Amino acid sequence: MVNTTISKAEITALLQQIKDPEIPALSIQEMGMLRDVVINDEGVTVLITPTYSGCPAMGIIAADIKSLLESNHISPVTVSLIYSPAWTTDWMSPEAKEKMRIYGIAPPLHSSCSLPIDALNTIPCPQCLSTNTMMLSRFGSTACKCLYKCNDCKEPFEHFKCH
Repeated sequence: MVNTTISKAEITALLQQIKDPEIPALSIQEMGMLRDVVINDEGVTVLITPTYSGCPAMGIIAADIKSLLESNHISPVTVSLIYSPAWTTDWMSPEAKEKMRIYGIAPPLHSSCSLPIDALNTIPCPQCLSTNTMMLSRFGSTACKCLYKCNDCKEPFEHFKCH
């Protein structure tokens, strides 16, 4: 049965607790993945957009959303994936990008992925902020990140790809 006393704003506030499993410093809301919450006679539908169409974390995120809302007596809950418009790093706030940097991942600089190859070696190190960096691999621990090394502090780090 749908809890008719809870508002969209209250559900959205609850969903701030759902973290991106690959970047637990950020919630799905801060990542820009949470697109909408719809409450009607059929229940609650949470609309989310994956950062990549094949993102393996989406199943975990959907299960976390359902579990959280149901534990707060909100049901039935449906989680729907929205692929259009495609997710973009433009949906992340500057505050979210700074949280990502503090966590140790170089945030996307902008949404344009058509950077010249020499610009790919000036991604600021999240530890020391040096731009004396070099890409080690276009592929990091996940499809949305690439691997870098700082030539100054010598620390490896991941960079969240822009898209």
